[in-house]
Amino acid sequence: MKKIAIIGAGGFGREVKMLIDHINQKDEQFEILGFYDDKHYDHNINGVPYLGKIEKINEVDHPLCIAVAIGDPKTKKKIIQGINNPNIEFPTLIHPSVIIGLDNTKIGKGNIICAGVIITIDIQIEDFVILNLSCTVGHDTVIKNYCSFMPTVNISGEVIVNEAVYVGTGAKIINLLEIGENTIVGAGAVVYKSLPANCTAVGIPAKPIKFHE
Repeated sequence: MKKIAIIGAGGFGREVKMLIDHINQKDEQFEILGFYDDKHYDHNINGVPYLGKIEKINEVDHPLCIAVAIGDPKTKKKIIQGINNPNIEFPTLIHPSVIIGLDNTKIGKGNIICAGVIITIDIQIEDFVILNLSCTVGHDTVIKNYCSFMPTVNISGEVIVNEAVYVGTGAKIINLLEIGENTIVGAGAVVYKSLPANCTAVGIPAKPIKFHE
């Protein structure tokens, strides 16, 4: 079995532990060592230890898998870029209930794909993407690095989601659109026109309400 630890001991981190438990129930692959988090914990978290601050990962002297359970794309990107230890591997974790099409779908490293997700055909998912519970991704969609999709997001076909996009719970993205990098789509929004980079868009239909760096 591979040893694995989780970055982030909050609610999503604990859900990722559950995801790994479910993977192990089907095919025992991972030994969970514990959680890294910059918040100090003086107790076990859902039965596994707190291992210390995130910076300690660069001191690990043995092969170790890391799951980055951080929803905010900018924070996630910064953490990952700060890990320079050659002993670290970033596996993609896929819940056993996930449905993935067999035709030309490519999934990169470090992704976390939760229970109930459906990924159809001719899809490219790059690295360090989170697809939370019951998301759907339609044909010919491209999702670039560090994106995070909260539960029940629906992405129609032929959508391009650029780097470090965050999409809130229950949002819907209509087909043939592009979402600019670093953009935030609010919970429940319906995106029916392409969105620029570095904005926050909310509503039905989704419209930018502010821009940020």
